[in-house]
Order: sequence, then structure tokens, then C-alpha cells
Amino acid sequence: MAHVEPTVTVPDLGGTLTVITGANSGLGFGLTSRFAAAGSEVILAVRNLEKGDAAAARIRAQTPTAALSVRHLDLASLSSVTDFSARLNREGRAVNVLINNAGIMMTPKRDTTADGFELQFGTNHLGHFALTAELMPLLRAAGTSRVVSLSSLAARAGRLNFDDLQGIKYSPTRAYGLSKLATLMFARELNRRSVAAGWGIRSIAAHPGATLTNLQVTGPTHGGQSARVAQSLIKATSGISWLWQQIPEGILPALYAATNANAAGGGFYGPAGFGELTGGSAPARFPSRALSDADAERLWRASEHLTGVTFPSPVAA
Repeated sequence: MAHVEPTVTVPDLGGTLTVITGANSGLGFGLTSRFAAAGSEVILAVRNLEKGDAAAARIRAQTPTAALSVRHLDLASLSSVTDFSARLNREGRAVNVLINNAGIMMTPKRDTTADGFELQFGTNHLGHFALTAELMPLLRAAGTSRVVSLSSLAARAGRLNFDDLQGIKYSPTRAYGLSKLATLMFARELNRRSVAAGWGIRSIAAHPGATLTNLQVTGPTHGGQSARVAQSLIKATSGISWLWQQIPEGILPALYAATNANAAGGGFYGPAGFGELTGGSAPARFPSRALSDADAERLWRASEHLTGVTFPSPVAA
């Protein structure tokens, strides 16, 4: 039986710096609150600075000592990723934890990023891939650091089609599943390369199971579609305790991955309950397609080609 963490006790994080994408709402807000309460300085990397400032104010009301800064980051724009990363690199402070959390889910029609990538693959995977690459000097400067990438149960349905990574033959669920499978494979491959080259980065994946956030509405209603159906379905089922959980529970797998000494590099954590939908943190089941090292290597090369960013050589000096 998998070891279950019904709650996560976060150690003292004073003196550390954490970067969390999508930190103004949902899981990102929940994680930011916990990190700030534990003493870490947190950079809220957000698309909307006004919403980011409002989120920071809410956290300061709960934790007056919270050390927070709000920075603009649009993961659907590689130039925004570069600008954000360049600013942090100029400041030169080591990053102890990077949480790749922000994402978009199941847009009804195919849309693209500023760089022409399918929106879900470009935001959920390529944007975070580029961000991690460009923050590598700061992650390595920490000596030991963690990168936690948020995948999803939808990764189990994901399939890598290297002839159509951009979802030209578009399906909302297929594109989302691909993006979250890619996220999971990236997390494993990053850890493999870190171990091989001695980068000092522990890369871990997590998923929140069935956690109620605005993601279930903002993605499926993207582009002006009515939110009524999605909202009605969620309202009708939200009281089923084994089917849905709230954000304080949904963040536990990522919180465990980011802060617990026993969280395994290259591991995958999710809820411990039925179907990994709800419950305390426990090791999650890897989809078999996520375990192909050859596919992970090929996806890595494709991602470097598409984004134009490169990681250091995985071969130790």
C-alpha cells in the first residue's frame, strides 16, 4: 500500500526563494499561501498584475510577514518568458523552488500562443520548459533546488503524436492530455539529466486529482463560450466528497513534492483516495506512455527546437 500523507507539514523555509506560476488563483494561490506562511519569499508569476496584486494583498492579510513580489509572466509568449527570466537572472538570487503550475484546460476550439503553438501544448508544456531552462543558472546556484511540475490525471489519456504535437487535428481533450503527458515526461527527464550531470536539481511531478478551481470553467469556456453548462455540472456534483476536493487538499501532492525530504526525484505524487481523485498525498501511478525514455528524449529535443532554448549538456564534466 502506498504511503499516505493525510496532511503536509512544511518545514521552516526562511531564507529561500520560491517562484510559482499562476500564483494569483487556484492551486497556485494555495501553494503561495503555504510557502509564504513557512517563511519563503515568493515570486508570484502571473499574467494579470492587477489580479496578482490582489492575491498578494489577501495573503498578507493572512500572513502579515509574507515576503511577496508580483511579476508579469505570460507562458503563452516566449518573449514574456525570456523577459521574466532575464530580470531574475540580472538580480542574481538563487531560486530554491520553482513550481510550474499555471495552465489552461480543454479550450473548445483550437487556439494558438503568441508564437503559433497550440495553446495548451504551448502554455502547459513549452512555456514551462522554456522557463525552467532560462532559470537554470539560478536553480543550480541554490546548490540543491526543486522543480515541481503540475501534471493531471488527464495525462493517462495523453498520447504523443510527434507528427502532430500542435493539434492540427484538434480535440480539446486530446490536446490537454498531450500537454499534461508532456509535462510529466519533462519532469522525469529533467531529473534524469540532473542526476547524470550533477545539477543539484530534484525534479518531481504532481497532480491535484479532482480539485475545484476556476480551471474547469476558464478553459472550456475560452473564447466567449457560455460558462453555464460547466458551472452547473460542477455545482451539481461538488458535494460528492470522493469526487471533488477543495484547494487546501488539492495542493498537498505538490506541497509534499516541493518541501518533503522524502519526495523522490523523478517521482509523481497525487491524492491517495479512490482513483487518485481526492485524499492525502501519496505516490501516483505513472501512465505507461510516460515511462518511455526514448520518447522523453525525443520530446526534449523537439521542445528545445520549438522554443529555441537549450539546457546544459546532460553529461557530467
